[in-house]
Amino acid sequence: MKPLSPAEALNKAAAYCTLCERCTSEVSKKLTAWGVAPAEQEKIIERLQDECFINEQRYCRAFVNDKLRFNRWGRIKITAALYEKRLPREYITQAIEDIDEEQYMQTLRDLIAAKQKELKSDDFATKQKIVRFAASRGFEPAKIMQIVKCDSYEMDI
Repeated sequence: MKPLSPAEALNKAAAYCTLCERCTSEVSKKLTAWGVAPAEQEKIIERLQDECFINEQRYCRAFVNDKLRFNRWGRIKITAALYEKRLPREYITQAIEDIDEEQYMQTLRDLIAAKQKELKSDDFATKQKIVRFAASRGFEPAKIMQIVKCDSYEMDI
């Protein structure tokens, strides 16, 4: 594949950004794959930011919302994914703080209830599996333990 000219790369990157929210690192990876020189990449990304095709604060909010609602991820996993995309700490912190606590806990309850139904058991080993499952989804241990009461062997779903 031949490298794109700067104008072609700009148009293609703008089209790429209109499909869904993108962050700088995603666009940079695409530009590299298209054979655009690093100096040109900076100019293209700067122009896309000026024209509001890329807005990292907006991206963080959308990412957090999507991962919580559709993937049912917890704060820990969402935060790690955002840091992996090299987004500014203040945008990540603000987006995580904007999560509605009631919706967050309801997502965790639904996730635990579905796993409990799948396992069809109510012994201590099953509760451990549920706790590990919820933790692997990125939910905080304290929040998990509010719902799964392992010490009293009761589920509060």
